[in-house]
Amino acid sequence: MGNAVNEKVLRALAEAGAVKKVRVVAEGSIIYVEATTGQDYVSAKTTKGTLKTWSTIDTASKWVRSLGLGTMTLDVSRWQPDQKKLNL
Repeated sequence: MGNAVNEKVLRALAEAGAVKKVRVVAEGSIIYVEATTGQDYVSAKTTKGTLKTWSTIDTASKWVRSLGLGTMTLDVSRWQPDQKKLNL
C-alpha cells in the first residue's frame, strides 16, 4: 500500500491503456485495489487522499470492471474475513 493515485487518474491511465496489471487485495479486514503501469503497484485512493476500500471483493471487482479493465488478480493471502474493522 505504498504510493496511491485517485480514481480520476487511474481511470485516465486505464483509458490510455497504461495500466498493465490490477489486483484486488484483501488484507486483514480491508479490501483495496492496486494497479501498475510498470514495475511498482499503486493503491487506489479517494479524492480526499485516503485509501479507497470496499466491504466485499465483488464490489471491488465491479469497480475495477467499471474502469474498463477486465482482467485482475486476487490476493487473499492475508485476509481475515471475520476480523472487525478498527475505526480510527
